[in-house]
Amino acid sequence: MTHWFHRNPLKATAPVSFNFYGVATNNAAAKICNDLRSTRMKLLELFLDVNCNMEMMKNAVDAYFSLLQGFITSLDGTTQENKLRFIQNFKWTDTLQGNVASAQQDAIFDLVSMEFNVALWHTKYASRLAGKEDITVDEAKEVHRSLKTAAGIFKHIKENEVGKLVTAPEKGKDLESRVLDTYIVQCQAEAQEVTIARAIELKHNPGLIAALAYETANFYQKADNSLTTLDPSYTAKWKKYLQLKNCFYLAYAYCYHGQTLLASDKCGEAIRSLQEAEKYYSKAETLCKEYGQTKGPGSTAKPSEHLFFRKLGTYVKNTLEKCQRENGFIYFQKVPPEAPQLELKASYGLVEPQIFELPALGAAWNQELYAAFDITKGPKDDKAKVKEEEVKPMKEPDLKPQKDTGCSVS
Repeated sequence: MTHWFHRNPLKATAPVSFNFYGVATNNAAAKICNDLRSTRMKLLELFLDVNCNMEMMKNAVDAYFSLLQGFITSLDGTTQENKLRFIQNFKWTDTLQGNVASAQQDAIFDLVSMEFNVALWHTKYASRLAGKEDITVDEAKEVHRSLKTAAGIFKHIKENEVGKLVTAPEKGKDLESRVLDTYIVQCQAEAQEVTIARAIELKHNPGLIAALAYETANFYQKADNSLTTLDPSYTAKWKKYLQLKNCFYLAYAYCYHGQTLLASDKCGEAIRSLQEAEKYYSKAETLCKEYGQTKGPGSTAKPSEHLFFRKLGTYVKNTLEKCQRENGFIYFQKVPPEAPQLELKASYGLVEPQIFELPALGAAWNQELYAAFDITKGPKDDKAKVKEEEVKPMKEPDLKPQKDTGCSVS
């Protein structure tokens, strides 16, 4: 299912040398600057490494963030602002609005932008892992965990970091609340997709599957609503994806709710529920085509080509025909003109974002090291500073879809 999920591009950033000649007044200060540069580069490299796993990513994140906090946390025993926070300029592009970079001379800007990329990496890792042939239960659990982790990081950025920035996020930029809300809810919805696939595979109670599908459809609707007031020139494609997934899971909800109604001898209502499932499935098919034709940032998912998508269409058709046969032979019930109201609440399988916590301040940092930085002596090499601010787009690996196994979890 590598191409089952829509994925926006990674943020790109300018290299940062942390060359504070003169400011770093001893070897210990110079060394931590070198360590900051190398751990930042290592983390950026891992974003593009197809062999990177969650443990490798966490180690790289902890290594850089623990050092970067020495530029953010108060280290002189007072409540005053860290004197190093505004010493370095950072440039980052945006996932939606192209390769035009935004710059802030603020260590927190680099922290939240890097956190954002870490969350995006988790979504891409989950997509890549879900695309493997014959995915195991343990791998499905890791997909689920990775998406919950991503949701937790996006939520942490929104609730704990963005408010600390001196310069508020611009409208429609990655750190703006509506964009962050969309990412959070999309990650929750996609994690629930894993749960639904597992529940179907194990033939769980149709009522549970219907409720989970309905909750997931609502998540996609909520995510779509978050983007409504933003410029469609950079959100239209993303919105089409959210809309097609909303319709797809409404089709699932009505399909399995129909089975529950049939089991309760409400055959007429079951037929009407299956007819509604058929309607939403057809709408999802149309939206798949529109999504594929809509221009915008991000990799293009191809849900309609997946067996998981096609199987639902066949299942809805067969279940509806079964209900109609049963009604013709046994029940003779009228089919209501209105579709049943779905007021389904899932008791199990609902996804909450995984709480994200920053690592502890790096052990090398202390008051003595902090005092060894003299900010009255600015960086001398201005030419080098201009050169390092160039931003090159991230060259993400082009992953080809593997054989489609229908999202089954073996």
